[in-house]
Amino acid sequence: FDPQNLKNSMFACLFQSQTLFNQLREITGIQDLQVLQSALNVYSGVDCLTYSCFYSRALEVSAEENAACMKRKRCEGSGESCSPADWIRQEDCPVGIRNVGNTCWFSAVIQSLFHLPVFRRLVLNYCLSEREKRNIAFMQELRCLFALMVGSNRRFVDPSAAVELLRDAFRTSEAQQDVSEFTHKLLDWLEDAFQLAANGNNPEDKQNNPMVQLFYGTFVAERLHEEKIVSNIEQFGQYPLQVNGFNNLDECLEGAMVEGEIELLHSDQTMSSGQERWFSKLPPVLTFELSRFEFNQSLGRPEKIHKKLEFPQVIYMDSRYLHKNVDQTHGRRGGVKRLKDQLTVLQQKLEGYKNYGSGPTKYPLADMLQYVLEFATTKPTNVSPASVPMNPAAHTEPSSSDSRQGPFSCSSDGSDCPQTATQRTPIHKPFTQCRPPIEVPLQPAPHSVTEEELYFVRSCLQRWRAEVENTINELKASIDKVSQALEGMYSDNSLCQVPYRLHAVLVHEGQASAGHYWAYIYDHANKRWLKYNDVMVTESTWEELVRDSYGGMTNASAYCLMYINDKLPYLIAEDTDNETGQVLKGMDSLPSILRRYVREDNRWFQQELREWEEQFCQAQLLYLASSPCLFLWKSFGSLHQAFHEEYSRLYELSQEETTPQQDPRLQHVLVYFFQNQAPNRVIERTLLEQFADRNLSFDDRAISIMREARSKIRLIKPEDMDMDEYLQWHDDYSMFKTVFAYLLAGLELYQNGKYVDSETRDIELNENAATLFKSQDENDVAEAVTIMNECIIPCMHLMVRDSVSQEDLDVIELIRSCWCSYLGQDMDDSVQEKLSEFLPRVLDCSAEMVVLKEPPKVRNSPHDLCSRLTAVMKSIHSTSVVTVK
Repeated sequence: FDPQNLKNSMFACLFQSQTLFNQLREITGIQDLQVLQSALNVYSGVDCLTYSCFYSRALEVSAEENAACMKRKRCEGSGESCSPADWIRQEDCPVGIRNVGNTCWFSAVIQSLFHLPVFRRLVLNYCLSEREKRNIAFMQELRCLFALMVGSNRRFVDPSAAVELLRDAFRTSEAQQDVSEFTHKLLDWLEDAFQLAANGNNPEDKQNNPMVQLFYGTFVAERLHEEKIVSNIEQFGQYPLQVNGFNNLDECLEGAMVEGEIELLHSDQTMSSGQERWFSKLPPVLTFELSRFEFNQSLGRPEKIHKKLEFPQVIYMDSRYLHKNVDQTHGRRGGVKRLKDQLTVLQQKLEGYKNYGSGPTKYPLADMLQYVLEFATTKPTNVSPASVPMNPAAHTEPSSSDSRQGPFSCSSDGSDCPQTATQRTPIHKPFTQCRPPIEVPLQPAPHSVTEEELYFVRSCLQRWRAEVENTINELKASIDKVSQALEGMYSDNSLCQVPYRLHAVLVHEGQASAGHYWAYIYDHANKRWLKYNDVMVTESTWEELVRDSYGGMTNASAYCLMYINDKLPYLIAEDTDNETGQVLKGMDSLPSILRRYVREDNRWFQQELREWEEQFCQAQLLYLASSPCLFLWKSFGSLHQAFHEEYSRLYELSQEETTPQQDPRLQHVLVYFFQNQAPNRVIERTLLEQFADRNLSFDDRAISIMREARSKIRLIKPEDMDMDEYLQWHDDYSMFKTVFAYLLAGLELYQNGKYVDSETRDIELNENAATLFKSQDENDVAEAVTIMNECIIPCMHLMVRDSVSQEDLDVIELIRSCWCSYLGQDMDDSVQEKLSEFLPRVLDCSAEMVVLKEPPKVRNSPHDLCSRLTAVMKSIHSTSVVTVK
């Protein structure tokens, strides 16, 4: 029974038995004999069969406790969550795209195009072996990326190969790219690639180019030259629209289509100058660029336009923009112009009633008449303003006590002031003497008014006020009527035959120099909106899209709108089998060569998961080898007597009342078990384990009790003890002590004046950093940057990594707005450079590599926790009592 001999015998028995070794290897997945032996050192006093069962349970319980450490090591460089469950794609969930360094612009555009089935089919079925040209190489990489987005088992895919080919096409490799600039370049490359596939090297014949057919349209530009209309037909891809000066998409389009006035060129109409544009051919996919950037000449840099701009889910392009409807549109434009002029006049009249007066301050006329009427009907009083004394103290009569003093009186400070009756000055004692207050009217009122005057004034003011109110109501009704007529000018069914439905909205958040992109894309199959934010794909709503896309309230706004012809079902139709007509989903929709590519990638993905699990299991074994379980106990001579006395003592302790200064649960694990009604089998096994701990066997009696306790433990059958349940209770208690230790640490910091409210910590830190930065002092600026890099930005990353609450979004937006406000301020070049370095990380922290600091080590031994609780609560007790629950 010597412990060392027992351990050696156990190893010899275990590893001479190939069957038992294979079972253990299957449980752990580890082949290294030394690693297994290290783990077995912890349990040297347990026989092999008992160990095999106990170890498998212990490994499962400890796995979750140590997962966080392994996750961080696995993915410190990727910025994404690293749990295997987070790597695996959920069924029917779209695949995200990893941000590989300021590439959110790439993800937003690619996701918008990929989820357009007609475009996805074109890319996946593209085939050209030539790779000399850069755009052809990009096309091949795009095919592979699309194939992974179709059939990958990963939750998100890596676009690095395709992105690297695109970076050289831009001015710099690190700056975030303008969405429209990238989309232009992308469409150019795609057009060239399909041109080579369709017509070899003939660049002239583009009639059959699918990219041209899908994304490009034509418009007619008409202008007046020598009293004649001159027309030019031009091609367009993405149509640019100005945002400034307009409230909605229709106004933007009309502003872009008409420059000046040209439509009045008929025999019965006068002629004017200007230019018009009319769409002559609309592409199936119609993309609008919203020009939200303009160059500030005075500051010498671009600025973002945050103006609110509304856009509909369905827009009818034939209502006023098609060249074939030019005559109808001209006639309606004339009617619209007249209605708008009429509406302007009505609104000006209404404004005159709502803001009346000749001075700088104006008021509603109806309210002014009501106020005059109230003044006229207020009852006059007999006290005039002139009769009210300016200094009441000067007319205060002496009190009765003063009169008894005869010709003498005393000042308020008690000094003697002998005076004659004629010389005596009345003394005012505001807090000791009182008199009836003078009746002063509470509201202004006429000094006098006759019944005849009052009748005349009342009848006039009441009649005028009624007339004003009636006129205001009539004006409002007329404005509503004209507004409805305006809305209905282009809602005729004959002009609503070409509907375009919103397919995707590309959103930009930030300023002109830096920001973050994401996309809202309509899921046509399931009739819902999805938000694609790099690796995160979440279900959304139209309301959320409006909040983030209209602009005007935050730094986020729509930057690009993609509409598709709602009468062309092939645009959103899924792939079908040519023979059976059944819809092809997932891997079945891929060409054979891409199917093999995706299967191979999935195989590698499974290998990655297995490697991760093996590394994880090795870490758990090493952890078990270095962290033996210790139990405190007291020897009483025999196991039966010791068990009975210890059980009784701990049960009585659990019945003691919890006070602010003392919590019995901290003294022993069984107190916690008793108070939480743990099963008897868990309590008894725990107490046996306490007496069986060889590390506390310091004398003969203790050794005797230990051997007896171990014998009883070995007699426990597996069906009598649920080890999962047993270990879960101990894990709960370990968590309880850890949480309590951190609570005590917080209370101690609070009592020492080092407490910071967690709800306002980020905002206060940001305000401190902003104040330091604004000073432009070199040392202060450096400290502000340190606060942002070490505290604020990592917290923002954690807040947006998974689900995010509205409160967190508000805090993030407040922080971003604070730093964006410095872009328009004058500051030193060195300070401006510092701002440009970390501002992109504030606006786009999705690709941020976050290395969290380990929490401070806490002492959680029972004696230490009990003494610390007593000390800190005694210190706090003088001000407030904290009840520990």
